[in-house]
Amino acid sequence: MNCTCLHVVQDQREVTRMMNAAKGKKVHVKRAGEIFPTKRKKGPAPKMLGNEVCSVCGDKASGFHYNVLSCEGCKGFFRRSVIKSAQYVCKNGGKCEMDMYMRRKCQQCRLRKCHEAGMQEQCVLSEEQIRLKKMRKQEEEQARGVPSQQSPSLSFPEIPSLTPDQVLMIEKLVAAQHQCNQRAYADRLKVTPWPLISEPQNREARQQRFAHFTELTIISVQEIVEFAKQLPGFLDLTREDQIALLKTSTIEVMLLETSRRYNPEIECVTFLKDLSYSREDFAKAGLQFEFINPIFEFSKGMTDLKLDDAEFALLIAINIFSADRPNVQDHRLVEQLQQTYVEALHSYICIHRPNDQLMFPRMLMKLVSLRTLSCVHSEQVFALRLQDKKLPPLLSEIWDVHE
Repeated sequence: MNCTCLHVVQDQREVTRMMNAAKGKKVHVKRAGEIFPTKRKKGPAPKMLGNEVCSVCGDKASGFHYNVLSCEGCKGFFRRSVIKSAQYVCKNGGKCEMDMYMRRKCQQCRLRKCHEAGMQEQCVLSEEQIRLKKMRKQEEEQARGVPSQQSPSLSFPEIPSLTPDQVLMIEKLVAAQHQCNQRAYADRLKVTPWPLISEPQNREARQQRFAHFTELTIISVQEIVEFAKQLPGFLDLTREDQIALLKTSTIEVMLLETSRRYNPEIECVTFLKDLSYSREDFAKAGLQFEFINPIFEFSKGMTDLKLDDAEFALLIAINIFSADRPNVQDHRLVEQLQQTYVEALHSYICIHRPNDQLMFPRMLMKLVSLRTLSCVHSEQVFALRLQDKKLPPLLSEIWDVHE
């Protein structure tokens, strides 16, 4: 599987997009490095005399915006450029002299002049950050006993309700998961038994342990594929897009399923109801601790969230319908399908966890962590090849391992 850590940065923007989509907002996305703005020194802004000019174009300045004295026009232009990650092209080789006339003619030079004047991208807040900032301010005022003076549009949103279609969809997902789990359990007799020999360096025992884990993995892959086919909308995609989504999401869904089976009391993962494995067991099968430890840490973090079956099912569906996967053709349809599940998850969390306003973004950020683990998994697969450990054909195909 060709995976780069760039996907992690892309997915941080994807989380923002999905959060806004769930709240019915117009989607704005920012570049990496702009997630959290740097703090400015506290204190009043310098007084305006009324005759100040914009440091970018020379028009009348309206105040200090993004660390620079500028007009409303350049303020809005800089904000839009940052939020949209705009890329402009100058017809004059980037040498335009910026003034009130040229600012409308050359966007690249206008943006360059904004940066030269000292405008800072990290000062630009996304709409989601602005909303959270207003919410924090309201909470602080309420804690101090200050009456809230905000307009109705800034008040806390009403708790959304699940539509009948969403309720049916969630019930179908949970039922599909249980059905797939039962089928997987029926296949446990096909798995090579875990060897009784305890010596970790015994060659035959290591081969048996590796076969044991790869066969468990095959069962998990088959379970995921069967579940994906039952997701509303999945079969509406072309076969090529179905394959593209499954090939790149399977390892991440497997890690989500692994986290469901993690027992923090004994620090073990249990597969097929009663087959439990520690970190050392994974290592005895030939896996590296550089891959094992992040899996267990992720599982521990997921356990702390205490997700129920519906939340897990929706999060898995959101993960599968990721339009930024390689080789996906119909991005718009995949995004529309994903938004259906994002909105359902948001409403479900608001209803079942009304006192935890951060649960929804925390859950979506777990998808970012999965992209990092996916990169580590690619390194693990490569390491196995160096050890001459041959993967079964199904795993080789889904992870693009070519002998």
